[in-house]
Amino acid sequence: MPRRRQRHMVASGSDGTEDSDSSAEREQTNSSESDGNMTKRQRLTRASTRLSQSSQDTPDLKRAADHDESPPLTPTGNAPSSESELDISSPNASHDESQAKDQASRDSDKDLSHRPKRRRCHETYNFNMKCPTPGCNSLGHLTGKHERHFAVSGCPLYHNLSADECKVKAISREKQEEELKGQEENNSRHATRHQTPTSKQSKYKEQVAEMRKGRNSGLQKEQKEKHMEHRQTHSNTREPLLENITSEYDLELFRKAQARASEDLEKLRIQGQITEGSNMIKTILFGRYELDTWYHSPYPEEYARLGRLYVCEFCLKYMKSQTILRRHMAKCVWKHPPGDEVYRKGGISVFEVDGKKNKIYCQNLCLLAKLFLDHKTLYYDVEPFLFYVMTEADNTGCHLVGYFSKEKNSFLNYNVSCILTMPQYMRQGFGKMLIDFSYLLSKVEERVGSPERPLSDLGLISYRSYWKEVLLRYMYNFQGKEISIKEISQETAVNPVDIVSTLQSLQMLKYWKGKHLVLKRQDLIDEWRSKEIKRGNSNKTIDPSSLKWTPPKGT
Repeated sequence: MPRRRQRHMVASGSDGTEDSDSSAEREQTNSSESDGNMTKRQRLTRASTRLSQSSQDTPDLKRAADHDESPPLTPTGNAPSSESELDISSPNASHDESQAKDQASRDSDKDLSHRPKRRRCHETYNFNMKCPTPGCNSLGHLTGKHERHFAVSGCPLYHNLSADECKVKAISREKQEEELKGQEENNSRHATRHQTPTSKQSKYKEQVAEMRKGRNSGLQKEQKEKHMEHRQTHSNTREPLLENITSEYDLELFRKAQARASEDLEKLRIQGQITEGSNMIKTILFGRYELDTWYHSPYPEEYARLGRLYVCEFCLKYMKSQTILRRHMAKCVWKHPPGDEVYRKGGISVFEVDGKKNKIYCQNLCLLAKLFLDHKTLYYDVEPFLFYVMTEADNTGCHLVGYFSKEKNSFLNYNVSCILTMPQYMRQGFGKMLIDFSYLLSKVEERVGSPERPLSDLGLISYRSYWKEVLLRYMYNFQGKEISIKEISQETAVNPVDIVSTLQSLQMLKYWKGKHLVLKRQDLIDEWRSKEIKRGNSNKTIDPSSLKWTPPKGT
């Protein structure tokens, strides 16, 4: 132990001698503490005798302790932060050396026997966590890229698969992605100008159509019995059987989307943004509906950690229990959103809510919307925005259908900042009604509008469908020979960039002899017209005559 000996010698004196003042003080100290030191020496002698006997029994540990030059541990179990934590208070230098040796030997033996094992750097899993799926051992992952999982989203057993099957599917997906990358590299840089599909694309489209032929044939009797038995056996602890309810092609697309979502959640878990059992609200009770949430929303921690939230469907106040919600509903006087009702036709109404005048309501609306939107970042700074809330009325009140927000003064002429249709009203035409209403406001303002980017996945689908419908309706009613994109934009209030992108997706825009030509595809127009006739006089349309609104002045 040469280094420790040198350290204690330094504590006695830098060159082995002391000045006269310190020598005089030490003599006085030695004379006053001689009786106490005699008792100490006797104890240390007995302790060193026991230590020597134990060291003879365990020579290997003694040898390891001699070679261990790490500092001794403090009584708390941590390494001392400085030399002041060591015992260097003895007046006798030779006695200090023997005491230091004995103490170091005891601490070294204790260190070797009780020192916790170091964790390896690559062990990032918490093995105390367990997958919530009954009967699952947390091995494998839906993506096929990880050895363990701790959530239902990555559980192979919940998805009625095995870990080996997930690995095989992952390998096949990687091969398909490599083939697609190779095809993209072979494409020309200016291929976007040629709107006609290539022979490979046409062949692939025919293959997909062939694979999707029998997807609506329905389940046979044996398959129905198998599905019902699976549901009765596992209830909500397993995913329903998906085989034979659609084509293999569509089922594989769905599996790819599941694996991709599971991989994104795993990345967030590794980065520490979400953890197993983290504060994420799983379900909300909203009016007559119990809704499963899709994304995390920054509700206060005391509410988020409950996992289930109770929300008043009229004032949007959030609560911890159903008892509190029941008491609140008995006292809540709200039956519709605050603000001015600017549109009403039948049971559909739209209310204009100012974020500055009704700040709490708008903040609660944003927190609720974040549960179903991925790209939303606005939660509390609601004052610069107007919120247009669509409701459906019955004898109990005006129930929230959806909403969109809009900047009071948008520099880029955005007519929508954020848009949402509540999950219980999706796929019923309300999303297009909200979009149509936003463009109706732009027409009244005599402006050309466009939604703020980035759009969510569902939002992008809705907007592309709306732009397609607007353009085909314009083409159907157009009687002239030359079509101007500027004229279309002025009449429909749709941004020219959105018009061009929609025409390209419909293959109605062609570049020929240095000019862009708009092609009037009669097959698409006839298809749209037939759908319109089948739809009939639907009440899911916006009537401009029912709008009672003037553009707000200033902020």
